[in-house]
Amino acid sequence: MSPRPAYAADRLAFLLSVVPYLIDHPGVSVADAAAHFAIPEKDMRAQVERITGMGVPGSTKTYGPEDLFDIDWDALDERDEIFITNRVVIDDAPRFSAREAAALIAGLQYLQAIPGTADTEALDGLIAKLARGASATPPSVAIGNPVADASLELIRAALATSTRIDFDYLNARGERERRPVDPLRLESRDDVWYLRGWCHKRRELRNFRVDRMADLTATTIPVQHTAADVVLSETLFDPSDHDLVVEVRLATSAIPGFAEYLQNGGTLTPDGEGFVRTRIRVAHFHSLKRLVSSLAGLLVVVGPPEARREVAEWALAGLTQYRSTFA
Repeated sequence: MSPRPAYAADRLAFLLSVVPYLIDHPGVSVADAAAHFAIPEKDMRAQVERITGMGVPGSTKTYGPEDLFDIDWDALDERDEIFITNRVVIDDAPRFSAREAAALIAGLQYLQAIPGTADTEALDGLIAKLARGASATPPSVAIGNPVADASLELIRAALATSTRIDFDYLNARGERERRPVDPLRLESRDDVWYLRGWCHKRRELRNFRVDRMADLTATTIPVQHTAADVVLSETLFDPSDHDLVVEVRLATSAIPGFAEYLQNGGTLTPDGEGFVRTRIRVAHFHSLKRLVSSLAGLLVVVGPPEARREVAEWALAGLTQYRSTFA
């Protein structure tokens, strides 16, 4: 007796695989489908014909025509092409809405735009499946390449070759300086990329926002410091002796995303109405202003007085500009 085809050992598993394949490849030839599943063409045809006897009973617990899979018999008989014309249960499964699919597609396109971090072919396939599998055609989306693309590519090359890079850097105070840096690690926080490196100008470890770099150039100068001989903490922002300590009133709902600003060993003291008081570290008052603006209504500066004054003056200047613009 000749051995049965391998797929016969688990026909159900085979059919569970072949039905989604045929739905994703409408009009595929019998030969191509057989090659995909590594079975003879006559067996592929037999399995396709068997699909028409499968389905789910309706409300009457009996099978009607609408409760069974069906195929385009003319296409199969005349052109050896497979089309599933009636899909049972599969079409009733939850599907992404057009807006949900568009949001996911936008995220995947953003990943594609980051050099060296994505399998473009795999993402193209996933984007196509999302577009095809949504409940309606997703609106067209286009995500431009991140501004820092060229810089990211150059930094990665410098990390791979262990060579120094030079760039003009605009710090949070609005000052621009030329920085020679030994690159140590490239990492992201939300949608912002940071370079952790040894700054030869400051003679210490520093973090640099990639989108604030300009005139970035590669050099052939070997780095003097590497990630192997410089201790890099697991957190992106580390306490410094130069940090400013500020007392704040913080909404409890904002605590989970706030850990990097808390002092080591700092306490959270309940302050009523869903708020706590604590101390945080900031590099300078400018970064405190950005933090307050990003947590409007969730963060109140309590002290020291100069910190309250800086934030109040900054907020007043913004309000004045807003009034003059829209008056």
